Amino acid sequence: MPEITRFYGIIIKIFLTREHNPPHFHAIYGEYNGTFEISTLNMIEGDLPPKAQNLVKEWAAQYIDDIMKMWNTKTLKKLPPLE
Repeated sequence: MPEITRFYGIIIKIFLTREHNPPHFHAIYGEYNGTFEISTLNMIEGDLPPKAQNLVKEWAAQYIDDIMKMWNTKTLKKLPPLE
């Protein structure tokens, strides 16, 4: 799964080679994982701690259009980290 960014020990990845709905991306923080639905930014699966979830949502809110475009076009690009 290709990495699109990383910040504060959190790695954000998206899998683009096959379609499986709903559109989503993955966040990995140490041994914790979370799957986030792009349209709502809600964690739909995983055990990511609440603080990490909030950081992921803060980052994703800034780049939601870019993330959805990647999902729709199957074109990967690196995005800036959360600062």
